[in-house]
Amino acid sequence: MVSDAFNEEKGNYITIANDPRFTTLGLFLNRYKLNELPQLWNVLKGQMSFVGPRPDVEGYADRLTGDDRKILSLKPGLTGPATLKYRNEEELLAQQADPLTYNNEVIWPDKVKINLKYLEEQSLLTDLKYIFRTIFH
Repeated sequence: MVSDAFNEEKGNYITIANDPRFTTLGLFLNRYKLNELPQLWNVLKGQMSFVGPRPDVEGYADRLTGDDRKILSLKPGLTGPATLKYRNEEELLAQQADPLTYNNEVIWPDKVKINLKYLEEQSLLTDLKYIFRTIFH
């Protein structure tokens, strides 16, 4: 992304399809999800898992209250049920008149619910299912 892409004064930490803050190389890497490859190193180091909630951008975890905070006990993952449901999140946000509001009021709360359900149903078999669906979507 261009320098200063996540300036707090601009108030936008989410990205949309063809976001003008992306460089040409950044667009290519993001489009083909190659920007995610370095996170494999985090999995190998034990900081992340293959399946779990995606790490949120700055400030979102701070909004969790009550039982919703239980999802913080999960290691962040490369994929998971919310990731699969919102595979086209950037395109979905690009279609909204106010992408940030839509993200904050619709997508993010839904991801919290999905991740809470994943926490309750987590098993090796469900993790393998999510990995398979991610690879062979």
